[in-house]
Amino acid sequence: MALQSPGATGASSSVSRLLSSAKLTSTKSLFSSVDFVGSYCISKGIKRRNELSSFRGFTPLLKSSLRSPFSAQAGDASASFSDLKPEVAYLEDIVSERGECGVGFIAHLENEATHKIVNDALIALGCMEHRGGCGADNASGDGSGLMTSIPWDLFNEWAEKQGMASFDKLHTGVGMLFLPRDENIRKEAKKVVTSIFEKEGLEVLGWRDVPVEPSIVGHYAKKTMPKTEQVFVRIVKEDKVDDVERELYICRKLIERAVASESWASELYFSSLSNQTIVYKGMLRSEVLGLFYTDLQNDLYKSAFAIYHRRFSTNTSPRWPLAQPMRFLGHNGEINTIQGNLNWMTSREASLRSPVWHGRENDIRPISNPKASDSSNLDSAAELLIRSGRTPEESLMILVPEAYKNHPTLMIKYPEAVDFYDYYKGQMEPWDGPALILFSDGKTVGACLDRNGLRPARYWRTSDNVVYVASEVGVLPMDESKVTMKGRLGPGMMISVDLESGQVYENTEVKKRVASYNPYGKWVSENLRTLKPSTFLSSAVMETEETLRRQQAFGYSSEDVQMVIESMAAQGKEPTFCMGDDTPVAVLSRKPHMLYDYFKQRFAQVTNPAIDPLREGLVMSLEVNIGKRGNILEVGPQNVSQVVLSGPVLNERELEGLLTDPHLKSQVLPTFFDIHRGIDGSLKKALLKLCEAADEAVRNGSQVLVLSDRSENPEPTRPAIPILLAVGAVHQHLIENGLRMSASIIADTAQCFSTHHFACLIGYGASAICPHLALETCRQWRLSNKTVNMMRNGKMPTVTMEQAQKNYRKAVNTGLLKVLSKMGISLFSSYCGAQIFEIYGLGKEVVEFSFRGSASRIGGLTLDELARETLTFWVRAFSEDTAKRLENFGFIQFRPGGEYHGNNPEMSKLLHKAVREKSETAYAVYQQHLANRPITVFRDLLEFKSDRKPISVGKVEPASSIVERFCTGGMSLGAISRETHETIAIAMNRLGGKSNSGEGGEDPIRWKPLTDVDGYSSTLPHLKGLRNGDTATSAIKQVASGRFGVTPTFLVNADQLEIKVAQGAKPGEGGQLPGKKVSAYIATLRNSKPGVPLISPPPHHDIYSIEDLAQLIFDLHQVNPKAKVSVKLVSEVGIGTVASGVAKANADIIQISGYDGGTGASPISSIKHAGGPWELGLAETQQTLIGNGLRERVIIRVDGGFKSGVDVLIAAAMGADEYGFGTLAMIATGCIMARICHTNNCPVGVASQREELRARFPGLPGDLVNFFLYIAEEVRGILAQLGYEKLDDIIGRTDLLKPRDISLVKTHLDLSYLLSSVGLPKRSSTSIRKQEVHSNGPVLDDTLLQDPEIMDAIENEKTVSKTMSIYNVDRAVCGRIAGVIAKKYGDTGFAGHLNLTFNGSAGQSFSCFLSPGMNIRLVGEANDYVGKGMAGGEVVILPVESTGFLPEDATIVGNTCLYGATGGLLFVRGKAGERFAVRNSLAQAVVEGTGDHCCEYMTGGCVVVLGKVGRNVAAGMTGGLAYILDEDNTLLPKVNKEIVKIQRVTSQVGQTQLKNLIQAHVEKTGSSKGGTIVEEWDKYLAMFWQLVPPSEEDTPEANSDHQVKTITGEEEQVSNTLAV
Repeated sequence: MALQSPGATGASSSVSRLLSSAKLTSTKSLFSSVDFVGSYCISKGIKRRNELSSFRGFTPLLKSSLRSPFSAQAGDASASFSDLKPEVAYLEDIVSERGECGVGFIAHLENEATHKIVNDALIALGCMEHRGGCGADNASGDGSGLMTSIPWDLFNEWAEKQGMASFDKLHTGVGMLFLPRDENIRKEAKKVVTSIFEKEGLEVLGWRDVPVEPSIVGHYAKKTMPKTEQVFVRIVKEDKVDDVERELYICRKLIERAVASESWASELYFSSLSNQTIVYKGMLRSEVLGLFYTDLQNDLYKSAFAIYHRRFSTNTSPRWPLAQPMRFLGHNGEINTIQGNLNWMTSREASLRSPVWHGRENDIRPISNPKASDSSNLDSAAELLIRSGRTPEESLMILVPEAYKNHPTLMIKYPEAVDFYDYYKGQMEPWDGPALILFSDGKTVGACLDRNGLRPARYWRTSDNVVYVASEVGVLPMDESKVTMKGRLGPGMMISVDLESGQVYENTEVKKRVASYNPYGKWVSENLRTLKPSTFLSSAVMETEETLRRQQAFGYSSEDVQMVIESMAAQGKEPTFCMGDDTPVAVLSRKPHMLYDYFKQRFAQVTNPAIDPLREGLVMSLEVNIGKRGNILEVGPQNVSQVVLSGPVLNERELEGLLTDPHLKSQVLPTFFDIHRGIDGSLKKALLKLCEAADEAVRNGSQVLVLSDRSENPEPTRPAIPILLAVGAVHQHLIENGLRMSASIIADTAQCFSTHHFACLIGYGASAICPHLALETCRQWRLSNKTVNMMRNGKMPTVTMEQAQKNYRKAVNTGLLKVLSKMGISLFSSYCGAQIFEIYGLGKEVVEFSFRGSASRIGGLTLDELARETLTFWVRAFSEDTAKRLENFGFIQFRPGGEYHGNNPEMSKLLHKAVREKSETAYAVYQQHLANRPITVFRDLLEFKSDRKPISVGKVEPASSIVERFCTGGMSLGAISRETHETIAIAMNRLGGKSNSGEGGEDPIRWKPLTDVDGYSSTLPHLKGLRNGDTATSAIKQVASGRFGVTPTFLVNADQLEIKVAQGAKPGEGGQLPGKKVSAYIATLRNSKPGVPLISPPPHHDIYSIEDLAQLIFDLHQVNPKAKVSVKLVSEVGIGTVASGVAKANADIIQISGYDGGTGASPISSIKHAGGPWELGLAETQQTLIGNGLRERVIIRVDGGFKSGVDVLIAAAMGADEYGFGTLAMIATGCIMARICHTNNCPVGVASQREELRARFPGLPGDLVNFFLYIAEEVRGILAQLGYEKLDDIIGRTDLLKPRDISLVKTHLDLSYLLSSVGLPKRSSTSIRKQEVHSNGPVLDDTLLQDPEIMDAIENEKTVSKTMSIYNVDRAVCGRIAGVIAKKYGDTGFAGHLNLTFNGSAGQSFSCFLSPGMNIRLVGEANDYVGKGMAGGEVVILPVESTGFLPEDATIVGNTCLYGATGGLLFVRGKAGERFAVRNSLAQAVVEGTGDHCCEYMTGGCVVVLGKVGRNVAAGMTGGLAYILDEDNTLLPKVNKEIVKIQRVTSQVGQTQLKNLIQAHVEKTGSSKGGTIVEEWDKYLAMFWQLVPPSEEDTPEANSDHQVKTITGEEEQVSNTLAV
């Protein structure tokens, strides 16, 4: 299967496949004939009744694959210890296992051990079932568990029955072990365990079989179920608890090392081995944990605390050891930086020393296990710190620090903590990602939240001295009169309970206590040095001709200089482009490429969120510490002797400052290779020499290695090593030799100018970069006559030489923040060395040398081939006919003779001719053009083969059946014109295919068939070529992070609902609609203001994990139970794991998009360098889903650069059921690929909102119909040639594909990954596509809709009132009722009143998508997403009457309330969590306090806050008003002042609005706080601030001088047209 390059001299005949380990084994499904729809996890007593007296929950059917109990990737014992050489973390291991969860703890403050604590924890765990995942058998859970103190009473009773003495609590350790299932192997394993204990001087007192009830375990869990036993050991030589625990830790590490080489190593796992705590866990659903382990039902099982955990694994082959809690932590979240963290921990091992280990540090290595989960490795890191003498709180503050920079109140509350964080910043890179972490060492129990606050965490305390923390409220029945405190953990916050003293320490007290252990402030001020910013060079250092020669030598093109570097120097931001990337990937290109082009940035999707660098940048930082990183186990001033840089981009003078720092002893290492004796072997030889030099320098005390390709006189036979290759090689070498912590790497290079280049260098180990040639290019540009003249003539803003270089650095820094954020990483220090990339086209030799651990699944260039490509650039600088200007390679814009572009003018013309003339001959010419094109995408390397004889086309399924599988891309109305959007929709509806609304909403006028067409339609007068019966509705309606136009009516009028998690052209980023494209019509559909730019943030604010996605899917199924829900993902390594999670989250469709999708506007670096080809993503998804038994659950849809029937058939053979066309559909309707979509100047009106341009739109629905029919006929023709009658017969049949016999210019590739197969689904594609919509199962709304009075009120617009109980497992309550109303009456037409009162704790998404006429009252509390997408009605939430706490001080609703609301009222007596009213468009709300990011991205409505708010208020707020009470003058530093103006409430209209809302709040909720404000109105009015975005400045509420202006019809028409 290898494609051989003729020029690959000396290369091996094929590159061995890198991902052979990823092959999955097919498993016979037990459910081949089961209809999956409406199946649920087996659970007793969970069906919904009108009144529920007990707690219950359900989870949709989830399937699982089968592996050995712990497989090769399992727990700690599987690491190789043969020579204790540092083991690098491999990306394939990391992405194969991801998990999210529901967690909580219960602790008794008097340290009173009771069985009730254990029982309550089990009840709470049962009420988290919906946060977990379930296997294919409906019964095997993804994992649940419990950590408690050791139940000595229970064990003493057992000892007595065995004739043993009672255990000595101080000197006894208890191990909870998973052991091999085979009895003989188990004996061998126990023998090893006993032997190690005895060698360490411990006495093994006995082994206890842990009593279990296997009959309730699911089929798959039972097949992998280990034997669980407990071992009791006596430690006589230690008398302190910490020393006892250390001895047990050493024993466990020695046991893991001893068995590492055994074949059964992965089957031995210690859930816990401690003198203080014990962990009971397994691959079980939460509600059966207590039934499986019968110990947990025993009244003698007593504990003073319990941590509980329910896991949702995205990978459906969860393993028993990966259930949680771990040994110290229960972790709900994802560590985005895990690969870097693991590599840095490995590097750190060589320097670990502490007196507490008495010289036994070697016995505890390795600390991490790259093959275990991220949670397991975080637990290992915490365990090391705690066992070395740190407190649990201190350890978590080191590993998961809060965002302490730019914090308005932190310096006031606990400045000593800032010193603590500054001290550790340069020693431990944060383990970054969304996380709620619960922890305990048996003496302390606590919880902390990640720096972004991306997981929910609520806590409460009762008068009987019990503290509770949980992911949700309502997990336990609670007497509210006993609750004395209710709160939530905010971003970076911690709560801790000292079980021995009974003290509860809230965030400030915890941080102050930890920070006071040492004089961190003194150490920092005396030892930490800051590199002062230096001015840039004020004149060029080279002649223009010399600069040109260097640019040629290092691979610059004229596009790079003009469109990238000069644009950044002029504007201070990355250049924007559009339409996506339609050029060949670097390895397929016939043009030479820089090494960076073989790397694609990875990005967050589903299991972890991207961060919003634009609006939530306060949690991000590019600061970097340079110098030696000391021993993390040692605390002292020497560890902080480093230099702080404000960012990684250095100018020449700053680099000089580092080179002359006497402490750093910097060493410059030249990076060139010598080819005068030939190319072969020269690059490898130079790299080995470089690594040796680096090694020697570090051993001689150098703390900074500067890898430099700077030279006075470049030589033809001494080309520069690609700097990325050099940095990666030195980084890997130092890790392998235990030296990496001793020095920082800096690149002083000419080979770096774009954001992507910087990101690659940093990701593979560079701490800073001096881009000397890019800076010289900026200087030359500023000095050029052209630039001077343009500035003089006012055609360009005037910038100085200094400013041009500052602009360039600013653009790079902003771009780097964006690159970090798309992976959900906040800090530079966490990104450095984290290798967040996937490689396309480098062979094993190159990867293992410099990029070890990164995924490169198709092989590619050898070092010699890479040397040749590097030389292609280098020789240009030395040839006699060196060009006088840089070559334009045409990588960005199409140009004749440049790089091939798939969407080129000739292709567009041929297609237009075919569809407009309806000419089969013209279409055949178009087909021939595609067949003759250069190799552009990986599928071009494949062709069909068949073992059947051809059949006549007449026997093949008709085109009308094939076109039903076709969809168009999610192009929003706004990005493209109304004419284009509606024409595409009408064409797809004629065909029976599906168009996609994109994220801009949709005009309700389009939802009914046309009946007024007579050559012209008054309904859609701007369209041509219409027929009666045409419908302009989009069958697929999209829900994106912006939530523009998402109303209940929009949702219920969809055939399918698509959740846009990522976009192929710019995955991990949000969209942007420039203000000039927001016309009055667009603004109306999007509930926003004309002329105001609209931004979609990178993350959905309600999807921060897989269980959040499951909740949104649940919400959409709730409001429209007839619509299938699809989830749009973008191809990257690990997408199969993500897709498994999405399938388990109850999605109906998974869409895989390729990197080559289109976009209206995106930074060039995103278009070019993020996302993968759909061929690899589809192959991985298909194989993983089949291997996990989930393929029958979901339709797979694929899109990205589709142009022909051949593309469709290759996608089908690789497993796809449906096929998406985006750019080609636009071209078929008239697009001429002018590539200026982002400017609003599209010459043919396809992508413009300007009416004079839209009038030029040439498209007809019939053109697109013709195009898709031609594609379908092409498919039929190929099927006939292959001998198959229908698409069903070839879907998933990779055996019908083979590599083409073709030579590539650069190298050979291994396509076996694309062509591998693990079997076929048990059902045909058609039956999968036709299956019923997945159901939410029995829900409370269905019970309410069966009530005759409620149905009568809906049908006949009457008034009805009802009261009922509600529990946390009742999710998205009222959503389905709202959908029924919206379907019948639209968003505003219902005149009846449904008055519904609920008592209890509401589950997530309470009152989502509410319609007008629904008045909802909740007496109790609610979780996240209250009022999500509500369009009208009223929600009132208040606590029960007799509480033991002040309602205004208590958190009563969760995070992200009112997300995307388009109307209605919300009154909350109490506080809300983070992101209150995010993207609120029209709703009005009163709340008594909020967390961070209140009113973020708000575009309309009004929010009143009668209490304190968190940071970053009003970030991105472009419409609406906010009134915030500021009683202690702390508000102003918390407001994001980028857009809004802050003023007192001076307008009479504004004062009236504010007072009326507060009075309504008092009337609805009985708020005492609101009552006091109304009574003392004048006093409190003076304490309110009004937050006013520019679009509201002239409204009467915000402006006392407001003048009402009458707009004439003509003026309105002009404003609608220009929308500025």
